[in-house]
Amino acid sequence: MKNIRNFCIIAHIDHGKSTLADRLLQTTGTISDRDMQAQALDDMDIERERGITIKSHAIQMNYKRDGIDYVLNLIDTPGHVDFSYEVSRSIAACEGALLIVDASQGIEAQTISNLYLALEHDLEIIPILNKMDLPGAMPEEVTDQIVELIGCDPSDVIPASGKTGLGVEEILEAVINRIPCPVGDENEPLQAMIFDSVFNPFRGIIAYYRVRNGVIRKGQKIKFMNTGKSYNAEEIGILKMDLQPRTEVKAGDVGYIISGIKRAAEVKVGDTLTTLDNPTSQAVKGFEDVKPMVFAGIYPVDTEDYEELRYSMEKLQLNDSSLVFEPESSAALGFGFRCGFLGMLHMEIIQERLEREFNMTVITTVPNVSYKAYLTKDPLTAKIVNNPSELPDPSTMASMEEPYIKAQVITKSEYVGQIMTLCIEKRGELTNQVYLTQDRVELSFEMPLGEIVFDFYDRLKSVSRGYASFDYHPTGYKTSDLIKMDLMLNGEQIDALSALVHRSNAYELGKRICIKLKELIPRQQFEIPIQAAIGAKVIARETIKALRKDVTAKCYGGDISRKRKLLEKQKEGKKRMRQVGRVEIPQEAFLAVLKLND
Repeated sequence: MKNIRNFCIIAHIDHGKSTLADRLLQTTGTISDRDMQAQALDDMDIERERGITIKSHAIQMNYKRDGIDYVLNLIDTPGHVDFSYEVSRSIAACEGALLIVDASQGIEAQTISNLYLALEHDLEIIPILNKMDLPGAMPEEVTDQIVELIGCDPSDVIPASGKTGLGVEEILEAVINRIPCPVGDENEPLQAMIFDSVFNPFRGIIAYYRVRNGVIRKGQKIKFMNTGKSYNAEEIGILKMDLQPRTEVKAGDVGYIISGIKRAAEVKVGDTLTTLDNPTSQAVKGFEDVKPMVFAGIYPVDTEDYEELRYSMEKLQLNDSSLVFEPESSAALGFGFRCGFLGMLHMEIIQERLEREFNMTVITTVPNVSYKAYLTKDPLTAKIVNNPSELPDPSTMASMEEPYIKAQVITKSEYVGQIMTLCIEKRGELTNQVYLTQDRVELSFEMPLGEIVFDFYDRLKSVSRGYASFDYHPTGYKTSDLIKMDLMLNGEQIDALSALVHRSNAYELGKRICIKLKELIPRQQFEIPIQAAIGAKVIARETIKALRKDVTAKCYGGDISRKRKLLEKQKEGKKRMRQVGRVEIPQEAFLAVLKLND
C-alpha cells in the first residue's frame, strides 16, 4: 500500500484540468500516442463539443521512479458550479488534490470553493500554475495569490503547461513525495466506499469504489449496507482506459464491480460495500444525498411518447444519479415529469442528452425552486411546494418561505458597479467586499435562489465581459412576500406558464411576459387576449389581433347598411369562433420567459 497514491484534480472551469490530465496519462504511458486525443478521459460528445467536463473520471496510472513501481489513481473532476457534487464525491475517495490555477486568469470563485471542500477532508494540496506558455501569463502575481490563499511557500507552486507538457515530471514527483499513501488493513472485514456508477446497456450498472479495509475477491457475495441488498461479484478489476479485470482488489486501491444490477435506486453513491459472510460493523462516512436546486417540468412533444420518455429518463438516471424526477400532469401539456436539477447548465445538458442519446424531443417548462408554505391552521408544519400549481389557496396560508443562497462573485474591480446593480436588482444584499489583489475583488451576497434561476448567470457574464466567476451554496429558507402569477390565453389558464414571484416584481414581469408571448403566438382567425393575473385581478394584458378577410370587397357603391350587415355577420362568426377556438402554443413560448432580456 505504501506505493499507492490516490489524488484528484480540482480547478475552476476552463483552467486546463483535462489537458493536464492528458499529459499525465501520456507521460506515464497509460495511453499510447496513437490513441491520444484531446480530453482523453471525457467520453461524451457534449463534453468535447463544449470543452467542459460533466462527469468525473477515474483512471489508474503506473509510474516507475528509482526502480520502484508506483500506482497512481487519478480522478479528473468538472469545474462548473452545477457539478460540484461530482467534485465532493471524488474528494472523499482521495488523500491529495492538485489545485490548478490558470496563470493568465488567477484565482476564481470555483477555485476557492473546491479548495475549501478539499481542506474539509484534510487532503494534501499541491498548487499548480497552469498555462505558463500563454503570452498573457502572470506567474508572479498569481503565485502571490496562491500563497495568500493556501499559506504555502512560493517554491511549492509548480509552474506547468498542459499544452507543452512543461512541469509534468515535477507534478508526478510531488504526487509521490507529498501525498500520503492510503491507510487501511487488508486483514480487516471488507469496507469499500462507492464514489460513482455508470450504466452499461449490456452489463448493467458498473459501480466504482475505493477500498478502505479488507480485500474484495471475484465471485464473493457482496452486500450494499445502505440498501441492504446482496449480489455476486461477477467481475471486479481496476480502471485503466478500459476496465481491466482482476481476481482481487486490495485496501487502498480504486476499482470497479459488475454484479448485474439493473436499477439505479439499488446503487447509492456514498454507500458502503462489504461481504455477506463477514460484514464490517461500520459504514464509511460518505456524503449527503444530492439536493436538487432547480425544478422544471419535462413533457414529450407528442403525448403518446410518455412511456418512451419515462424509459429514457430512467436510463439517463443510471448515468447521472443527481437527476430526480416524478410523474406529473398539466392541463396544457398532458402527461410528463417534474424534474429536479442542480442548476441551469445541468438542466440544459439533460435536455440535450435526451435529444441526442434517446431521440426524445421535449418541452421544458419555466424552471423554479422549491418553496415552503405554512398554513394558518397548522403554522408549524411546512408544505414543500415544487410547482406553482401545488400552492395552497392564499386565504388559508399564513406565510411563505423561499430558499436563500450565499453567492460569491470574483471580478475585476472595474466591473464592481454593474455587478452590484445586477445583484441588487435580483433582491441581493451585499454582505462583504474583499480586494484579493489591486484589481480583483471578491463580492459576497445573500440572495434568493429563485432570482438566479432565470438569467442571472448569462447577465453576469455580459456585464463583466466574461471576467466574473460565480459560486454559491444554500444557506436556508427566509420568509418572503411571494404571490402566484397566472397567465391566461383567451380566458384559459395555462398552468405550465404559472410562476411564483415576489410581489414587487409581479407587475413588470407580467407585462414583459405578455409582450413576449404576443410576439411568439401566431395570429388566429379570432382575437386572442393574453392576460397576466394575480388571483382574480388582471395586472397586464396584450391582445393578438384577428386575421380578417375583407367581406365588403364585393360591395362597391350602394348603401352603407349593406356593408354594415356583412361586417356584423362576420363579427358574430368571430365571436362564436373565439368561444370554441383553442390556441396552439408554440414550444418557444414556454422558454420565452427565460429570455426576457434578449
